[in-house]
Amino acid sequence: MTARLPLPAACPCDATRRYAACCGRLHAGTAAAESAEQLMRSRYSAYAVGDLEYLRASWHADTCPADLDLDPSVRWLGLQVKRHRREGEDAAVVEFVARYRIGGGSAVRLHEVSRFVRVDGRWVYVDGEFPRA
Repeated sequence: MTARLPLPAACPCDATRRYAACCGRLHAGTAAAESAEQLMRSRYSAYAVGDLEYLRASWHADTCPADLDLDPSVRWLGLQVKRHRREGEDAAVVEFVARYRIGGGSAVRLHEVSRFVRVDGRWVYVDGEFPRA
């Protein structure tokens, strides 16, 4: 795991949970996501702690960008999962709103409907759409 920020005590995906017992297990490779929602939460936390390796590993090989990089001035502020829907045995959709701030700027709201599939028994992120407000 290559975290560029100190690992938090509380999990970025849900401040009521401890990072080590929540997304930290997935980032360390000691557990696998049991659902697309859990994978999406762990990916949000990976953005928050700067774990680029985990983001790449949890992204579908066909859609992972070659030039993926993280902006160190971005601070992730919170996550709200709006819905999680299975679409068959090996596909799912997760809708969420994530908030972040760049530098000292105003908070930005990222609303995405993400698609996930299970490949060789492991959930991976495929892509997402940004619904109109």
